[in-house]
Amino acid sequence: MSRPEHQAPPEIFYNEDEARKYSHNSRIMEIQQTMAERAIELLALPEDCPSYILDIGCGSGLSGEALTEQGHHWVGVDISSAMLDVAIEKEVEGDLVLNDIGQGVPFRPGSFDGAISVSAIQWLCNADKTSHSPAKRLLKFFSTLYASLNRGARAALQFYPENPKQIELITTQAMKSGFTGGLVVDFPNSTKAKKYFLVLMTGGPQPLPQGQTGMEEGTSNQAIFSKRERVKQIRQSKSVKKSRDWILEKKERRKRQGKETREATRFTGRKRPGHF
Repeated sequence: MSRPEHQAPPEIFYNEDEARKYSHNSRIMEIQQTMAERAIELLALPEDCPSYILDIGCGSGLSGEALTEQGHHWVGVDISSAMLDVAIEKEVEGDLVLNDIGQGVPFRPGSFDGAISVSAIQWLCNADKTSHSPAKRLLKFFSTLYASLNRGARAALQFYPENPKQIELITTQAMKSGFTGGLVVDFPNSTKAKKYFLVLMTGGPQPLPQGQTGMEEGTSNQAIFSKRERVKQIRQSKSVKKSRDWILEKKERRKRQGKETREATRFTGRKRPGHF
């Protein structure tokens, strides 16, 4: 399936039909909420103290609802008016702003205690118009985001990179804007569960959070074999075709299936002259 950002600009792709999916598709809702909760966790916000959070690419308000459930106040920005209409119908608790983040984040300096985003910033890597420069739009976005955050605040931005070049472009422009931090990858050994979070900090260099691995605490990291290596292991564990062991295994299978089978003798599987 083609990536959404290859099909149309976000304000066109997320039309009324797509917007409705985000309100009625239970699978989409569950995924969005899980990623939003993880992004909030990566912000490392003070406990028992409501924070004022910017939700970038808020869509229909699913990630905002996760913020509300944890007692935070929030403002959501999105380029799709159809998505914001759904959020208004749902009567979400946050304030909503129609905005193209590639033109900058339109808030006063130091407005927010943190920022989250779910599946939004990769759209800035595309040039949907002849006037669009992905590098310049990313720099404008990160520069204004940096300014809008309190010093010491974090941004946790989940995104779906298309290739390593996109990761490099996004992280480079973020660091040019004054942020420190880097990439946190959850479930790096899983094709489906792998998630990328760009965790950015405004208070100088800080330890980067650890990515989730899916392993229980205290277990050792075990090698994850590729499909090719696994197939090779399976083949090596099987008996060589036409060998005595292979023939005996085949006889046992036939017996279990109720088929007529000759009994094995000391000659079973023995190589005969002229046969290879």
